[in-house]
Amino acid sequence: MASEADQSFINLSWFLQAIKDPQQNCFNLQTLSFSSSGKITHCQLLTDDTMNINVSRDDLTSLSQIFVDLATSLETQTSLRNLEFEGIAWEIELMQGLGLFLDNTSQIKQLAFRKNRFSEQCLSELSDFLRRNSSLKEIRFLESRIGFRGATLLGSALEVNESLEELQIWEDSIRSKGAEELSKMIEKNSSLKLLSIFDLSPSTATPLISAVLGMNREMEVHVWSGDHKRDRSSKGLEFLPESKTLRIYQIDISGSCRVAAALGMNTTVTSLDMTCAKLNSRWAKEFRWVLEQNKTLTEVKLSKTGLKDKAVVYVAAGLFQNKSLQSLYVDGNRFGSVGVEDLLCPLSRFSSLQLQANITLKSVVFGGSKTKIGRHGLTAVLTMVTTNETVVHLGIHDDESLGPADFIQIFKSLQKNASLRRLSLQGCKGVRGDRVLEAITETLQINPLVEEIDLARTPLHDSGKADEIYQKLGQNGRKIDEAEADTLKDMPLTEPKSVRAFLCGQDYAGKTTLCNSILQSNSASGFPYVENVKNLINPVEQAVKTVGGMKIKTFMDDETKISMWNLAGQHEFYALHDVMFPSPCLFLIILSLIRKPSNKELKPPAEVEEELQYWLRFIVSNSRKAGQQCMKPNVTIVLTHAEKINQQSESFHGTVGSIQRVRDTFQDLVDFYPTVFTVDARSSTSVSKLAHHIRLSSKSILERVPRVYQLCNDMIPLLSEWRSFNSNKPIMRWKAFGDLCQTKVPPLRIKSRNENIEIVERRRRAVATCLHQTGEVIYFEELGFLILDYEWFCGEVLAQLIKIDVRKQSSGERNGFVGRKALEKILKNSLQSPVPGMTSKVLEHLDPCDLVRIMKKVELCYEQDPSNPDSSLLVPSILEEGRGKAQKWQIKTKDCVYTGRHLHCDDSSHMFLTPGFFPRLQVHLHNIIMELRNQHGATYSLEKYLIAITIQGINVRVELGGQLGNYIDVLACSTQSLTETLRFIHQLIIPAILNTCHGVILLEHIIRPQCVQDLTPPRFRQSQLVSLQRLKEALASVPAETMYDYQHTWESVLDSGKTVLRAGFDLARDLLSDDDFRQVLQKRYHDLYDLAQELQVPTEENPEAENQAEVTNELEKVDPSFDGIAKGVEAVLQRLKIIEQEIRDLKQEIQGLRYYEHRLLLQLYHKVNYLVNYNVQMDERKVPNMFYFVRPENYGRRLITAMVPGMVSLRIHMLCEFRREMHVVEDQLGCDVMQIDNQAVKALAPYMTNFMKLVTFALRIGANWAAGMGHMIPDLGHAIAHLANPSVMAGAAGAAGAMGVAAALGRNRGRDRGFQEQDQRAAQQWLIDYLREQNCTTGGDIAEKFGLWRVRYRDDGSIAWICKRHMITRANEVIQVPL
Repeated sequence: MASEADQSFINLSWFLQAIKDPQQNCFNLQTLSFSSSGKITHCQLLTDDTMNINVSRDDLTSLSQIFVDLATSLETQTSLRNLEFEGIAWEIELMQGLGLFLDNTSQIKQLAFRKNRFSEQCLSELSDFLRRNSSLKEIRFLESRIGFRGATLLGSALEVNESLEELQIWEDSIRSKGAEELSKMIEKNSSLKLLSIFDLSPSTATPLISAVLGMNREMEVHVWSGDHKRDRSSKGLEFLPESKTLRIYQIDISGSCRVAAALGMNTTVTSLDMTCAKLNSRWAKEFRWVLEQNKTLTEVKLSKTGLKDKAVVYVAAGLFQNKSLQSLYVDGNRFGSVGVEDLLCPLSRFSSLQLQANITLKSVVFGGSKTKIGRHGLTAVLTMVTTNETVVHLGIHDDESLGPADFIQIFKSLQKNASLRRLSLQGCKGVRGDRVLEAITETLQINPLVEEIDLARTPLHDSGKADEIYQKLGQNGRKIDEAEADTLKDMPLTEPKSVRAFLCGQDYAGKTTLCNSILQSNSASGFPYVENVKNLINPVEQAVKTVGGMKIKTFMDDETKISMWNLAGQHEFYALHDVMFPSPCLFLIILSLIRKPSNKELKPPAEVEEELQYWLRFIVSNSRKAGQQCMKPNVTIVLTHAEKINQQSESFHGTVGSIQRVRDTFQDLVDFYPTVFTVDARSSTSVSKLAHHIRLSSKSILERVPRVYQLCNDMIPLLSEWRSFNSNKPIMRWKAFGDLCQTKVPPLRIKSRNENIEIVERRRRAVATCLHQTGEVIYFEELGFLILDYEWFCGEVLAQLIKIDVRKQSSGERNGFVGRKALEKILKNSLQSPVPGMTSKVLEHLDPCDLVRIMKKVELCYEQDPSNPDSSLLVPSILEEGRGKAQKWQIKTKDCVYTGRHLHCDDSSHMFLTPGFFPRLQVHLHNIIMELRNQHGATYSLEKYLIAITIQGINVRVELGGQLGNYIDVLACSTQSLTETLRFIHQLIIPAILNTCHGVILLEHIIRPQCVQDLTPPRFRQSQLVSLQRLKEALASVPAETMYDYQHTWESVLDSGKTVLRAGFDLARDLLSDDDFRQVLQKRYHDLYDLAQELQVPTEENPEAENQAEVTNELEKVDPSFDGIAKGVEAVLQRLKIIEQEIRDLKQEIQGLRYYEHRLLLQLYHKVNYLVNYNVQMDERKVPNMFYFVRPENYGRRLITAMVPGMVSLRIHMLCEFRREMHVVEDQLGCDVMQIDNQAVKALAPYMTNFMKLVTFALRIGANWAAGMGHMIPDLGHAIAHLANPSVMAGAAGAAGAMGVAAALGRNRGRDRGFQEQDQRAAQQWLIDYLREQNCTTGGDIAEKFGLWRVRYRDDGSIAWICKRHMITRANEVIQVPL
């Protein structure tokens, strides 16, 4: 029966029998359409997933039986989703049959009625089963005359329906009464996402949008009105919740007042655009209340709305109370000086004691040929410009009432304004003459803050005299990066004069003693010991001073300052190390040969090796995180307590051997000093050679590191002098730093009012940043101060901050988050001086808010929402240690799916995740989960090394592998499918992890599901892993028929002879998602694609050569048109069908099967693309042939598949036409198409239909150019909905599926050839006219916007437009032909 299925018409009884029989399974229908025409009942297969059933008008009662038969066949037709009805005159029995059918299935998602006729009884029945239905997602009525009564019944049904998401009623007449009933539905229905109405009456829009706004529904709304058939339709309004934009194109006064009333307490609209809508004072009176009450509206456009003085007075009154509006456009209206005065009043101050009423409005535009500003209005403008402190954009457009003298006064007033950045005077007739030009030039000299003056369409601009102004503004308004480059390039560079030497080591390694001995050795040698010159400290304060933290000692070697940083070995200080590695620096790793100074117990070589490995990994990880890649870290190894051991002992030699092995491992990542020093840390004589080495190494490092600004070296003595004059203050506020630069450093001085202050500020920040990088100060721009005393900051501030026990004092939640104010209070209480009557040394210089900012910067706490100044903070010290507790899943049923992923450091022997990584991840994931739209009911809990998330039936645990771990485990227990669970992990969890671990590469492994289910402890599941990549490679290497049943075996796990986990296996399909399987299949396809090219079988050895030659010859003769393509493709597909049958009969090995498949599909691919490149041969090919339209959507692009009048915000793109390799051009700019009118639709609709057929066919055969559109095609409509995923079809099924497309295309062969060419020429002519309007007429213009160049093939002289890549790689095949 398969041959019957290939025919255009199919017997209805056979079709009904076929869909019931699971044995045949010859249909995979998604759409079933019903029509009533003619006198014969029959079926017709429109596409391979769309069937039309035509029932004669005399036999409509048979539809009820068809519904019954369909209901019984749904088990075999599981893909059926859509039902369409065209031209059906419904009767009550027929509607009841449809209702029973829909009641018995949940598969149907879409109902469409086109030109149907309903009695009121039928509409009532339809309403009844819509009440009951819980599976339909979309329902559409097109030209079905449901009227007011139908809208009423639909509205009553949807009040209780919670599943329907889209309702469309087109070319009907429900009028305002029907719209009122639908508005009642909107007030109760919160599930509807799209409402689209095309009605004869424009009054339909008001009730609908008012209900949407009043109930704060996030529902997309589009309303058209007029007569579409007579080309008199227009769009009334649209609401786009994604952009929070409401556009009203036409509305009556009563309707506008009702909309305004609904906007008052609305929170879903931020931008209101009513341009060209007719408004008056009655509406403005209502809108005043909106401005006073609404808290979210930020932009209002009232251009060309006919507002007069009284209306503007109401708007201005609302601005007095408004606290959210940022932009207001009222240009093109009819108000006069009274309106201007009132409009600018809330933005002005009339005395020094008065406050400006509105401080949130940043942009205001007014003016127009019918706006009469007058004398009083000019006075109001001058007052506003002089006194306003917040407006950054002022626009006066198309004014004809002000003269040159008036504009000169405006520019004089602008000299005193410190906030205005943009002044727009478009089309103002009074902007003319040399006096105005002089006034503008003088203003720009005095006020350098002005960045833009728009003089378009003014006499000054038309005369060409504005070029001088634009040139000067170009200096003021350069991009920041360009300005910064110019600002800094003239600052001379020199070698830095400061080096940090970091002493790294564990507790009791002797770091402090060694540091003192090094300083003593240098001091005894004549080097000044900076620490000997210190201010006396209050003895009482010294007695109670906290011991701990990092200690810093400094000495001078000639002009080089060397700071000895004693890194704290205690575990609680590890998190601080992440932010302490500027350049230049060297590292001394201090390793004690004994465990504690109080005894002589030797450390075994393994323990010394472990310490050395940790510190080397620590240095490499933090150096990479800090981005110090200009040179490898300089490391010297020092062994202390050498005097307490026998250096000839076997243990010592073992230690030396271990150190050498570790050095060999890190040789490529670290610059080791060859000598390992063994010292007595107490003896300055013993460390003298080490001290000498530090001095020499410091000079060597300074010669190799990047140079710094000379000003940095000049600033060092000035900062020291400033401290001596300011009671040795440890911090310097940014204002004080600016004052020091102004008085002492000429290159960093603001010399006059006319100088760009921002440029000088950038130079100052650059110098401060450079001082920070060289280790002279600690400076972070967001802190607002410089820390001049490192030892005070590290030894007192950070040491005390890290030891504060927030958990004891916090009464907040145990999830680790604490309020900012609460944390400031805790810090203030904790840092009070223990001596009564004395002020804390820390709080004497830093406020609690400063301390919170410091904690954030050194990652002792983390901000939950950086955009919110009052955001809660995560303090990791609050989190409890969860290890050792009994672990269990929150969701655990017998149907649960268990899966896990193990992310391991790629270079774990050399790097690890630094201590600050996991708290950052805890905050980052918290923000992601809380921002999800469907996060309602989600739970998020934290422990010190654990993140637990439960959302939508998925329970996820993210575990850090140990205190100094190098891996992350993601475990999941889910009630959803494995694919959905892994999709959640790969789209949400893993990207968050990868974005947080800077500089560390993580490899993904699969955890044994049994370990996930039982929550096996981490130490036991380390052997129960398999690399995701290796498993995919294993799948790709087995025969295709065994891939789905491939098994991975697991070894058993023993603990002290006891079995913890038994040996076992899991099927690959239980470890991988469907997406992973598709990737494997895709890779196999490409592997065999390459294999097919390599294994070119000679013609004489190929038994099919003759037949293939016939096909080839036939294709060479194919006519280059869409119908010709279909004809040529059918010939190849017939051959594919024969090969498929032969392979099935012979049961050849799977690799042989795929070889033939890919060989023929490869040939088909080249032929189709060859024909497409020559589908239309225009004279001289002045523009490219193949173009398409996209629309921006959700940070991506959506391909436009059909043209509708009124479409806006489109973008046109073009394809590279290189023969056999046509493709989508990446990073193509394209051109904006602002709106599609009826004429454009007529010209483009036939072309778009044919183009979409071509896209459909190309996707079916996996063509690369169509695959480039895959991410732009979420839904190709009924004909090609199954093609949304452009994955390459493999196997004989792919060939058979492509036959259906070819057959569908082939049925159009009877179309008149001349008519088709006429359609194509119409589209081409539209394109030529459009490009001419866009000033894109030359080859250079097309190359700039579309990345295509016009070339001629050397062999046949044909013209084509191709991309840059083909221009380069195929230069020997083409010659560029400039246009």
